[in-house]
Amino acid sequence: MTAPVVPASPGGSASGSPASSALELHPWLRFALRRGLRLVVSVLALLSAAFLMIHLIPGDPVRAALGPAAAKSVVDAQRESLGLNDPLWTQYLHFLQHLFTGNLGMSITTGLPVSDVIRDRLPATVVLAVAAFLVAVLIALPLGLAMGVLTRAGRRPKAELTFTSTSVVLAAIPEFLLAVGLVYVFAVQLHWFPVAGRGGVTSYVLPVLSLAIGPAAVLARICRVELLAVLQTDYLRTARAKRLRPVAIYLRHALPNAVTATITLGGLLLGGMVAGTVLVENVFGWPGLGSTIVSSILAKDYPLVQGVVLVYGVGVLLVNLAVDVALALLDPRSTIRES
Repeated sequence: MTAPVVPASPGGSASGSPASSALELHPWLRFALRRGLRLVVSVLALLSAAFLMIHLIPGDPVRAALGPAAAKSVVDAQRESLGLNDPLWTQYLHFLQHLFTGNLGMSITTGLPVSDVIRDRLPATVVLAVAAFLVAVLIALPLGLAMGVLTRAGRRPKAELTFTSTSVVLAAIPEFLLAVGLVYVFAVQLHWFPVAGRGGVTSYVLPVLSLAIGPAAVLARICRVELLAVLQTDYLRTARAKRLRPVAIYLRHALPNAVTATITLGGLLLGGMVAGTVLVENVFGWPGLGSTIVSSILAKDYPLVQGVVLVYGVGVLLVNLAVDVALALLDPRSTIRES
């Protein structure tokens, strides 16, 4: 008796496990696994780099932190409390164990838990970075859209030249140099805003603008370029031929298809803003992680530096993951093709 023929699966195999079938039927699951694995590998690499940081510093980090006048017994006791006398692999395992329990060690200079210092300073940095990102987006998208509409098909070349030149100059100015200029003009000369510190709403204006102006210029240029490309597509020509309202053409049809590259670059710029807060916070005396890491580096407080570096690194990785998810939601077909 002839055995029944099993139909071949679309993947080419006669049979497959439920797990493989699930992956074939659900590309979103494969996308989540791919991104999750990438995140895990990146976090492990970040943890390893942060752990090795204190061991790659020339000399004795404890002696450097306590100073040459510290007694040898004090240095030895501090090394023992930090576990620096254990074998390297033992220190690494203890480091991972402490991280999973929320123990980032003790600050050498203050004696406070590193997690407490980060918990007190992190909100100020997050608020500053998120506010700067929102301001950059709110400036860039309308400006890029307006310049794309005004300069399409080679129209208004002088306006295009002015916009391009100005955006290049603004994007090239470092955040801390722009911060110094804003402080001199609007705080020292005009007395419109406070020079430093975190107080009322006015204290946010200059730090946020220092972080937002450069990224806003870059995002506006990218948004304009992408919009010009979208305006040349056939479906936009069809929409104009149907005499749809300009608002519907540009906002409903053109803008959503032009923001993919803008979102990608915006996510990268948000990660850069988090790192850019380090210098801007020091210019404005902002009580965040940026000023904390600079003071801890100067004091050679390596456990605190290690903890802040971990927070910054994990923040950048989470921002990149959020950008990937946002792009997948905006264009699921690219996710399916990738999977």
